[in-house]
Amino acid sequence: MSRAVIAFGANLGDREATVAGAVRDLAELPGVELVAISPIYESPAMTDTGVDHDAPGYLNGVVVLETTGHTPHQLLAALHEIEASHGRQRLKHWGDRTLDLDLIDVDGLVIDDTGLQLPHPRAWQRAFVLQPWLDVDPEAVIPGRGRVADLRRDAHDEVTRR
Repeated sequence: MSRAVIAFGANLGDREATVAGAVRDLAELPGVELVAISPIYESPAMTDTGVDHDAPGYLNGVVVLETTGHTPHQLLAALHEIEASHGRQRLKHWGDRTLDLDLIDVDGLVIDDTGLQLPHPRAWQRAFVLQPWLDVDPEAVIPGRGRVADLRRDAHDEVTRR
């Protein structure tokens, strides 16, 4: 059995319904057991150059899954299918989206290939990932970066619990 951490975000459409549907879809994947879901947080939209104050804010959170029979690459493919089923279009890098599902960690594995990077390359800097992850796993560690609790103290992007 593998443990996976998945971050979710939505800033377009009915964000609450999309997030609830995505969590349900994750829990219904064959060979997957939903272990934990974090509280929901709101954060401003981020781009590669910083906060986009003109874009709608995101609802964010984290789910922890245990899975049998899914490699990290297969799990990522399933996340992309769920995103697409909720209207996700990949038109602009870091653009607004109906749903974003990021594979953050799988059993502490380090993978760096063209299709997948684990741990997620920017998770260690993002309070909107770190805070909900900390809520569901206070002892979590990001390989090569350190304890999530310590990283959260250093992350200064805005997050507000809903």
